Amino acid sequence: MEALERSKEHVLGLFRIVVGLLFACHGAAALFDVLGGPHGAKPHLAEWPGWWAAAIQLVGGALVLCGLGTRTAALLCSGSMAYAYFDVHQSQALFPIENGGEPAAMFCWSFLLIAALGPGRWALASLVPFRRRTDTGSLRTTYSRDTPTSV
Repeated sequence: MEALERSKEHVLGLFRIVVGLLFACHGAAALFDVLGGPHGAKPHLAEWPGWWAAAIQLVGGALVLCGLGTRTAALLCSGSMAYAYFDVHQSQALFPIENGGEPAAMFCWSFLLIAALGPGRWALASLVPFRRRTDTGSLRTTYSRDTPTSV
């Protein structure tokens, strides 16, 4: 159990990378007709909700994958999948196994977990310094507060 506890940040980082990659692939497939193409009709530019959902998938997934603005991007991705589930799938049947909403439900909860726990290891945000005011009012350069800086 101690080994699992020590590897928690690494596993969380890998989880973030895989979920972000899979989600970005869905967006790329819908927007650019690659990777097997969209599931359904290709959305027209700025068409609601299809094009916007695909854009969130591509950009949000890429940000989560890279670990930049992870918590905010993951929360947006989670919300978009909750919308997709309740707007598209829920009206067809009660349970995700019946209504085809399993991917939307899994992505929704996966991104919510990432938003709550943070990016884990290997996030690019840990390399980007930002300036923060201290209690005395002076500016201090630190690294992203939701990313561990030690490896």
